[in-house]
Amino acid sequence: MVESLLPNDDERLPARGRRGGAAPERQSEAADRRRLEQDLRASLAENGFTLHYQPRVSLASGRVTGAEALIRWPHRKRGLVPPSAFIPIAERSDLIDEIGAWVLRNACREAASWGENGISVAVNVSARQLRGGTLCTQLGAALDASGLAPERLGIELTESMLIDGSVETLLTLAAIRDLGVEIALDDFGTGYASLAMIKTLPLTMMKLDRSLIRGLPTDPADAVIVRGVIESGHALGLAVVAEGVETEAQRAYLAAVGCDEMQGFLFSPAVPAAELHRLLRA
Repeated sequence: MVESLLPNDDERLPARGRRGGAAPERQSEAADRRRLEQDLRASLAENGFTLHYQPRVSLASGRVTGAEALIRWPHRKRGLVPPSAFIPIAERSDLIDEIGAWVLRNACREAASWGENGISVAVNVSARQLRGGTLCTQLGAALDASGLAPERLGIELTESMLIDGSVETLLTLAAIRDLGVEIALDDFGTGYASLAMIKTLPLTMMKLDRSLIRGLPTDPADAVIVRGVIESGHALGLAVVAEGVETEAQRAYLAAVGCDEMQGFLFSPAVPAAELHRLLRA
C-alpha cells in the first residue's frame, strides 16, 4: 500500500517540481492526507466508525462459525471511505493503535450480543499493534469489558508481519494464546510465509488467500496447490479457511479436499451488524 518511485521519476517532474519542492499535484495529495488524518482523529474522538462483519461458514455443515470484523468509516463529506484509503494514513501516525483498540472493544461487545452459540469474532491486527507491546493488554481489556469468552475471539495476522520470526513476536503470540485467544495467519499464499516457518508459530488457523481460490476447480495447478496446503495445514494442527469463495464449484471442490471453512461472496459479503444478526437467526 506504500507508494514507491522509480529512480528516474524525479527527472519526469516539471522544473518547478524539482527546484521548488514537490510538484503541485503532490502538494495537493500531501494536504489531502493531512486533512484525512485530522478527520480520522476527530472521528475516533466522536466514535465515528462502524464495523461490518463477513461470516465464516463450515463447509461440512453450512452453518456460520464466526465472522471477521472489518472497519468502515462513514465520512460526513466523502461518504464511505474504504480502509485502503485511511488505514495506511493511520499506520503512519499514532492512530493505528487507538483505532485497533476501538475495533477490538466494539467487536467483542457485538460478539457477546450473539449469545452463547459458540460463534466467534476475528479482528485484523496491525504490525504496529503486534510489536508495540500493548496488544495483550488491549485484548484482555476488550474481553473483560464485554464478558466474551476468550475462545470466541481471534486475531488475524498477515504473513509479512510474521516473517521476521523475532523473539519479541514469538513471545507476544505465546502470551496471546495463553489468554485463550485464537491466532489466524491471514492471506496465506501471497509469498512471504513458508510451512517451515508456520510450524514454529502458535497459530490455530490458516486462511488461504483468494488468489489461490480464484482458479478452482478448473486450474490444475491451483487445485494441486490448494489440496497440498490444506493437507499440510491439517498435519500442523491448523484449521484451514478458504477466502474469496464466489462459486458453487469452488465450494464443492474445497469441501471434497477437506477444507474446514469458507468465507466469501457465495455466502455473504461483509454486512452491518444488524444484517449479521438476521443471518445468525436464519
